[in-house]
Amino acid sequence: MPELTRRRDHDAPDRPKKITLGEMRSTGVRGLLIYCSDYQCSHSTAISADPWPDHVRLSDLEPRFVCQACGKRGADVRPNFNWNKQPVAAMGYR
Repeated sequence: MPELTRRRDHDAPDRPKKITLGEMRSTGVRGLLIYCSDYQCSHSTAISADPWPDHVRLSDLEPRFVCQACGKRGADVRPNFNWNKQPVAAMGYR
C-alpha cells in the first residue's frame, strides 16, 4: 500500500486567482454570495464583504468557509451584484 504524504503548498496545483475585494468594491458591489463546495449540498448564503480589507482576494476566502448545513470546508465565493436589493420571492421562498 502506498505511503500517504502530506501535500505542501508549493506541490498543490495553482487555483485561479479571483479579483480583490477592493476591485469588487470599486464597481459598487459590497456583498458576497457563498456557495458550498459540495455539489450535493448546494447550500448558499449572502453576506456582506465589509469585514475584510481591500487587498484580500475572493479566492483567498474560499478555503476558510465551512458549510453550516453539511460541515464541508471550502466554498465558491462570488460577488453579489444584487447586494442592495430585496430578495425576489421564488418557489419555496416564504
